[in-house]
Amino acid sequence: MSYLGVGVSPGNVAGATMKLNDRKVRLTELILRCSVCALALVAAILIATDTQVKEVFTIQKKAKYTDMKALVLLVVVNGIAAAYSLVHGVRCVVGMMKGSVLFSKPLAWAIFSGDQAIAYLTVASVAAAAQSAAFAKLGQPELQWMKICTMYGKFCNQVGEGIATALLASIGMVLVSCISALGLFRLYGGNKARQSSRW
Repeated sequence: MSYLGVGVSPGNVAGATMKLNDRKVRLTELILRCSVCALALVAAILIATDTQVKEVFTIQKKAKYTDMKALVLLVVVNGIAAAYSLVHGVRCVVGMMKGSVLFSKPLAWAIFSGDQAIAYLTVASVAAAAQSAAFAKLGQPELQWMKICTMYGKFCNQVGEGIATALLASIGMVLVSCISALGLFRLYGGNKARQSSRW
C-alpha cells in the first residue's frame, strides 16, 4: 500500500502473476461474451422463425411466436443481448490487442451496470417464456385452458429448443456480470487495508 492512500489495483501492481491472471480473466470474459452473443442470436432466430399450420375443420390456424407475448419479449431481449455482447466483445478484443487495463471508474461502473441490466433482462425473459411454455405444454384444466402442444408439436419443440438456448445465454450473461463486478471492485482494492488498520 502506498503512503498516499492508493490501494492495490490492476493499474499499480507490478508482477507477472497479476498480468497473467488479468489476461486469463480478459480471455474468459471475451469467450463468455462471444458465447452469449452466439447463443442469444440462435435463440432469437429459433423462436422468431418458428411457425406451424394446423387445419381444423377446413380452417387453417397458424401458430407463430407473436401469439405469445412472452416469446416476443424473449426474442427482443435476446436480440438486445446479442448486440450488446457483440459490442463489448469487440471492446474486449481491442483492449487485449492494446494490452490496456480498465482504469476509469466511471467506465467500469457503466459496463457493470449494463451487464447487470442485460443479465436481469435475460433471466426475466427466460422465466416468462418458460412459464408460458409450461401452460402451452400442460394446459390448465381448472381454467379450461387446453394443451396447445398436442396440436402444434413441431412449434412447441422448436420453442423449447429456443428457450433452452436462451437459458444458456442468460447463464453466460450472469457469469459476464460477475466478471465485470470483479473488474469494478478491484479498482477499490485499497480500502480494505486501510479499514483493517483501524481495528
